[in-house]
Amino acid sequence: MSQQIDEFNEYRSKMNDVILNKNNKVINRLFNLDTNTYTEGALSTQTKEMLGLVASMVLRCDDCIKYHLGKCHEQQVSTEQIYEIFAVANIVGGTIVIPHTRRAAEFWEELSSEN
Repeated sequence: MSQQIDEFNEYRSKMNDVILNKNNKVINRLFNLDTNTYTEGALSTQTKEMLGLVASMVLRCDDCIKYHLGKCHEQQVSTEQIYEIFAVANIVGGTIVIPHTRRAAEFWEELSSEN
């Protein structure tokens, strides 16, 4: 994996462990709801991850964008699909999303180069 991907995944995992090990019932339940939201249901896991990516881009959360890009990569979302997701996010969110699209494109390139 690239350094950027490794650093993101390691930090996310480390800090999730710190947070969850505090055993705060509300936070642990929130994390559980988040995890269960993306499981297979009436919508496929792939579709849910693509929706999560659009929402994250519109909300301009770079960590969330990276997370959902990684999950989209795991779900075998194509580069063509990713760029359509980017287009939807930019139409919905406006031009303020463009800098996040640049960083998302960079992260996707790194994910894609691993194959």
